[in-house]
Amino acid sequence: MATAELVLGLLADGPAHGYDVKRGHDSWFPDSRPLAFGQVYSTLGRLARDGLAEVVEKGSEGGPERTVYAITDKGRKHLADWLADPVPPAWGSADEMLRKLVAAVRTGGDATEFLARQRASHLRRIRELNATPAGDDLTSPLVRDYTVAHLDADLRWLDSVIERITEQKETRR
Repeated sequence: MATAELVLGLLADGPAHGYDVKRGHDSWFPDSRPLAFGQVYSTLGRLARDGLAEVVEKGSEGGPERTVYAITDKGRKHLADWLADPVPPAWGSADEMLRKLVAAVRTGGDATEFLARQRASHLRRIRELNATPAGDDLTSPLVRDYTVAHLDADLRWLDSVIERITEQKETRR
Protein backbone atom coordinates (compact mmCIF):
# COMPACT_ATOMS: atom_id res chain seq x y z
CA MET A 1 0.00 0.00 0.00
CA ALA A 2 1.24 3.47 -0.84
CA THR A 3 0.78 4.95 2.62
CA ALA A 4 3.47 7.60 2.17
CA GLU A 5 1.87 8.91 -1.00
CA LEU A 6 -1.60 8.92 0.56
CA VAL A 7 -0.24 10.91 3.50
CA LEU A 8 1.32 13.37 1.04
CA GLY A 9 -2.07 13.63 -0.66
CA LEU A 10 -3.69 14.43 2.66
CA LEU A 11 -1.03 17.05 3.39
CA ALA A 12 -1.59 18.59 -0.06
CA ASP A 13 -4.78 20.20 1.32
CA GLY A 14 -2.76 22.00 3.99
CA PRO A 15 -0.65 21.40 7.09
CA ALA A 16 -1.92 18.76 9.48
CA HIS A 17 -0.91 16.77 12.52
CA GLY A 18 -1.04 13.00 12.79
CA TYR A 19 -4.58 12.82 14.13
CA ASP A 20 -5.86 14.86 11.16
CA VAL A 21 -3.95 12.64 8.73
CA LYS A 22 -5.41 9.47 10.26
CA ARG A 23 -8.93 10.91 10.30
CA GLY A 24 -8.53 12.07 6.69
CA HIS A 25 -7.29 8.68 5.51
CA ASP A 26 -10.09 6.85 7.28
CA SER A 27 -12.68 9.18 5.72
CA TRP A 28 -11.16 8.64 2.26
CA PHE A 29 -11.39 4.85 2.72
CA PRO A 30 -14.30 4.26 5.10
CA ASP A 31 -14.76 0.62 4.03
CA SER A 32 -11.11 -0.30 4.58
CA ARG A 33 -9.08 -1.05 7.65
CA PRO A 34 -8.40 2.18 9.56
CA LEU A 35 -4.87 3.51 9.38
CA ALA A 36 -3.02 2.84 12.63
CA PHE A 37 -1.68 5.85 14.54
CA GLY A 38 1.75 4.21 14.71
CA GLN A 39 1.82 3.93 10.93
CA VAL A 40 0.78 7.58 10.56
CA TYR A 41 3.55 8.88 12.81
CA SER A 42 6.26 6.62 11.39
CA THR A 43 5.23 7.64 7.86
CA LEU A 44 5.27 11.34 8.75
CA GLY A 45 8.73 10.87 10.26
CA ARG A 46 10.05 9.17 7.11
CA LEU A 47 8.50 11.84 4.88
CA ALA A 48 10.18 14.56 6.94
CA ARG A 49 13.49 12.67 6.93
CA ASP A 50 13.32 12.35 3.13
CA GLY A 51 12.45 16.03 2.61
CA LEU A 52 8.94 15.29 1.29
CA ALA A 53 7.26 16.89 4.31
CA GLU A 54 8.43 19.29 6.99
CA VAL A 55 7.53 20.18 10.55
CA VAL A 56 5.91 23.61 10.53
CA GLU A 57 4.71 23.81 14.12
CA LYS A 58 5.08 22.09 17.47
CA GLY A 59 2.90 22.79 20.43
CA SER A 60 0.82 21.31 23.19
CA GLU A 61 -1.61 24.06 24.24
CA GLY A 62 -2.37 22.27 27.49
CA GLY A 63 -2.72 18.83 25.91
CA PRO A 64 -0.43 16.31 24.31
CA GLU A 65 2.30 17.66 22.05
CA ARG A 66 1.12 18.04 18.48
CA THR A 67 3.51 18.28 15.58
CA VAL A 68 2.08 19.84 12.44
CA TYR A 69 3.49 18.73 9.10
CA ALA A 70 3.28 20.31 5.65
CA ILE A 71 4.12 18.92 2.24
CA THR A 72 7.27 20.36 0.63
CA ASP A 73 7.82 21.19 -3.05
CA LYS A 74 9.80 17.95 -3.31
CA GLY A 75 6.81 16.16 -1.74
CA ARG A 76 4.39 17.74 -4.24
CA LYS A 77 6.61 16.56 -7.12
CA HIS A 78 6.80 13.06 -5.62
CA LEU A 79 3.00 12.98 -5.25
CA ALA A 80 2.47 14.22 -8.81
CA ASP A 81 4.90 11.60 -10.18
CA TRP A 82 3.16 8.86 -8.18
CA LEU A 83 -0.27 9.94 -9.46
CA ALA A 84 1.00 10.02 -13.06
CA ASP A 85 2.48 6.50 -12.90
CA PRO A 86 -0.10 3.80 -13.75
CA VAL A 87 -0.35 0.83 -11.41
CA PRO A 88 0.91 -2.30 -13.14
CA PRO A 89 -1.73 -5.00 -13.45
CA ALA A 90 -1.29 -7.63 -10.76
CA TRP A 91 -0.25 -10.93 -12.24
CA GLY A 92 1.26 -13.83 -10.48
CA SER A 93 0.61 -12.39 -7.05
CA ALA A 94 -0.77 -14.63 -4.39
CA ASP A 95 -2.82 -13.05 -1.66
CA GLU A 96 -3.68 -14.82 1.56
CA MET A 97 -6.87 -16.41 0.21
CA LEU A 98 -4.99 -18.04 -2.66
CA ARG A 99 -2.16 -19.09 -0.37
CA LYS A 100 -4.62 -20.79 2.01
CA LEU A 101 -6.32 -22.58 -0.86
CA VAL A 102 -3.05 -23.88 -2.27
CA ALA A 103 -1.95 -24.97 1.21
CA ALA A 104 -5.28 -26.75 1.79
CA VAL A 105 -5.03 -28.61 -1.52
CA ARG A 106 -1.33 -29.46 -1.14
CA THR A 107 -1.64 -30.66 2.46
CA GLY A 108 -4.79 -32.71 1.97
CA GLY A 109 -7.01 -30.25 3.80
CA ASP A 110 -10.66 -29.78 2.95
CA ALA A 111 -10.33 -27.17 0.20
CA THR A 112 -14.05 -27.26 -0.59
CA GLU A 113 -14.96 -26.45 3.00
CA PHE A 114 -12.41 -23.61 3.09
CA LEU A 115 -13.80 -22.23 -0.18
CA ALA A 116 -17.38 -22.40 1.12
CA ARG A 117 -16.41 -20.46 4.27
CA GLN A 118 -14.49 -17.93 2.18
CA ARG A 119 -17.45 -17.52 -0.17
CA ALA A 120 -19.79 -16.92 2.79
CA SER A 121 -17.35 -14.34 4.17
CA HIS A 122 -17.27 -12.49 0.84
CA LEU A 123 -21.07 -12.51 0.54
CA ARG A 124 -21.40 -11.20 4.10
CA ARG A 125 -18.98 -8.34 3.35
CA ILE A 126 -20.82 -7.41 0.14
CA ARG A 127 -24.12 -7.32 2.07
CA GLU A 128 -22.54 -5.11 4.75
CA LEU A 129 -21.22 -2.70 2.15
CA ASN A 130 -24.52 -2.54 0.29
CA ALA A 131 -26.48 -2.02 3.52
CA THR A 132 -24.71 1.21 4.48
CA PRO A 133 -24.61 4.44 2.50
CA ALA A 134 -21.29 5.13 0.80
CA GLY A 135 -21.20 8.87 1.45
CA ASP A 136 -22.18 11.93 -0.51
CA ASP A 137 -18.75 12.95 -1.76
CA LEU A 138 -17.38 11.85 -5.15
CA THR A 139 -14.78 9.36 -3.92
CA SER A 140 -16.73 7.34 -1.32
CA PRO A 141 -19.03 5.68 -3.90
CA LEU A 142 -16.02 5.06 -6.16
CA VAL A 143 -14.15 3.28 -3.37
CA ARG A 144 -17.28 1.31 -2.46
CA ASP A 145 -17.93 0.26 -6.08
CA TYR A 146 -14.30 -0.81 -6.50
CA THR A 147 -14.41 -2.89 -3.32
CA VAL A 148 -17.70 -4.58 -4.23
CA ALA A 149 -16.52 -5.27 -7.81
CA HIS A 150 -13.38 -6.98 -6.50
CA LEU A 151 -15.34 -9.02 -3.99
CA ASP A 152 -17.73 -10.02 -6.78
CA ALA A 153 -14.81 -11.06 -9.00
CA ASP A 154 -13.43 -13.11 -6.11
CA LEU A 155 -16.84 -14.76 -5.72
CA ARG A 156 -16.90 -15.75 -9.39
CA TRP A 157 -13.40 -17.18 -9.05
CA LEU A 158 -14.34 -19.03 -5.84
CA ASP A 159 -17.37 -20.54 -7.60
CA SER A 160 -15.22 -21.72 -10.51
CA VAL A 161 -12.68 -23.28 -8.15
CA ILE A 162 -15.40 -25.05 -6.16
CA GLU A 163 -16.81 -26.40 -9.42
CA ARG A 164 -13.37 -27.53 -10.62
CA ILE A 165 -12.55 -29.29 -7.34
CA THR A 166 -15.99 -30.94 -7.23
CA GLU A 167 -15.59 -32.19 -10.82
CA GLN A 168 -12.13 -33.55 -10.05
CA LYS A 169 -13.45 -35.39 -6.96
CA GLU A 170 -16.26 -36.93 -9.02
CA THR A 171 -13.83 -37.99 -11.76
CA ARG A 172 -11.69 -39.84 -9.21
CA ARG A 173 -14.66 -41.89 -7.95
